[in-house]
Amino acid sequence: MIFTETQLKGAFIIDVELLADQRGAFARTFCAKEFEQHGLKPTIAQCNLSFNYKTGTIRGMHYQVPPAAETKLVRCTKGAIYDVIVDLRPDSPTYRQHIGVELTADNRRALYVPELFAHGYQALTDGAEVVYQVGEFYTPGYERGLRYDDPAFGISWPLPVTVISEKDASWPLFETVSA
Repeated sequence: MIFTETQLKGAFIIDVELLADQRGAFARTFCAKEFEQHGLKPTIAQCNLSFNYKTGTIRGMHYQVPPAAETKLVRCTKGAIYDVIVDLRPDSPTYRQHIGVELTADNRRALYVPELFAHGYQALTDGAEVVYQVGEFYTPGYERGLRYDDPAFGISWPLPVTVISEKDASWPLFETVSA
């Protein structure tokens, strides 16, 4: 695996190293030792799959707070998504900054999302499928979210929003939560 740290400390893009021959190709997508060597938390408590019918669908921006803060390793296995993370660690030099990464079935990239980062994505294709390994169990009482269109972050989504859940569309604005 090839680990590339993003401008948000602790968040990594992980590319696979394909070993190809006449049969096709093989690549490792997870190794606890390699994650530890890069200072990443290798715990996997759950593995989730989401399927998105329509291009433009947004899911997120979700995170959990301590003691149930979670890491995520996100990969698109069918189609394409635009994956966004926001650093919500108050002591971080990149607090409230975000990045977006295109994850596709073709590029086989993954995004490692540290604890206390909000995470969400937009489907760039019909039928986009996403698998994410999560480092903590889903704990509703510790779940939080940001509005996808919150002006405090200025996230520029690549497409108009076609589908979003009522829950995701109605998270409070960040300034009203943090004030």
